[in-house]
Amino acid sequence: MTDPRSGSAPIPRPTPQPPAPLDRESLERVLARAAELQAGQSEPAEQMSEAQLIEVGKEVGISAEHVRLALAEERTRVQVPEARGVVGSLFGGEAVTASRVVNGTATDLLGRLDDWMQREEGMRAKRRFNDRLTWEGRRDFMMSLQAGFGMGARPYSLINTDEVGATVVQVDAQRCIVRLDASFVEARKRHVLGSSIIAGTGVLGFGGVMALASLIPEGSMFFGALLGMLPALGGGGIGYAVAASQRQRVTRAQLALEQVLDRLERGEIRKPANPLADFIDVVTRKVESIR
Repeated sequence: MTDPRSGSAPIPRPTPQPPAPLDRESLERVLARAAELQAGQSEPAEQMSEAQLIEVGKEVGISAEHVRLALAEERTRVQVPEARGVVGSLFGGEAVTASRVVNGTATDLLGRLDDWMQREEGMRAKRRFNDRLTWEGRRDFMMSLQAGFGMGARPYSLINTDEVGATVVQVDAQRCIVRLDASFVEARKRHVLGSSIIAGTGVLGFGGVMALASLIPEGSMFFGALLGMLPALGGGGIGYAVAASQRQRVTRAQLALEQVLDRLERGEIRKPANPLADFIDVVTRKVESIR
């Protein structure tokens, strides 16, 4: 293009520059912001199937395997409240959870976990869903005796929970993601109440001793304070011990869930023995080999 006023040489047009590529963090922020904008629209957000998610992942450089794994983690996700404040630090959290990718099918893994929980952890089945099982601790006399005296060479760390759950979601033909969770909501409430009552009783004892000391003629308030510290310290110490015992239960339950997943991953938790099914399987194989 020539400048008509000066007749000078043509002015070159600027070459459009391609946009700079986005790094991983920028890409995540863009996708998160796009999701927020779509969620804020007046119309409801369009649902996306697994196949569509895989295609979107391919467009941004994420493999289908990782998308399926992320979907499985989302489907097994359990909202675990954080242990916050004084109560959380003293008594531990309201729930613990552990997850692992394990070889096997969902039906087989759930069956193995059900057998293990009832046979080795002192639990009994509570509810069953398509991909989830829940158990609760047995409360019969024999189980209480076994757990109380440590019979069977097992700690029974899950028996004092409100509920233990297992969610198993198939990732692909060979693998599943297994998530175990244990709830302590009601158990923690009982321990908080008991600890508060014990500590409060100690404080009341201190106040009562001080009141008596003030009524005694020529009584020593200093001696009364020292004497009153005994029930106060005793109540506070016992209350703290109650809180510490609940916190230890939560810690042991977390470890127990991880150990169950370790055994499941190593194949130590096997399918329950079924002689009839094994016999039928043997006969079927022999018939097929003859054919």
